[in-house]
Amino acid sequence: MANHVSSLKRAKQTLAKTAVNRSNRSKLRGSLRLLREALVKGDANAAKEQYRSTVSILDKAVQKGVLHDNTASRYKSRLNARLKALATKAA
Repeated sequence: MANHVSSLKRAKQTLAKTAVNRSNRSKLRGSLRLLREALVKGDANAAKEQYRSTVSILDKAVQKGVLHDNTASRYKSRLNARLKALATKAA
């Protein structure tokens, strides 16, 4: 355990930031799971709405430092490709 006042403070700050990051990561994973489930069900409209909210959460995760920007771009690209495939199959 930390002994100096400054290291005690840093330990406390680390715990707080870890909790925030865990919350943001959990929200992101939940949104991705909901979108993937909508894609598997084949409901194009629900998947499109969920895609919009998921992209928003991905962008916020990048801003908050939870994800790298290229990682978020890769997620968005692959999910959008699956959404387009579903839309063309439904039409």
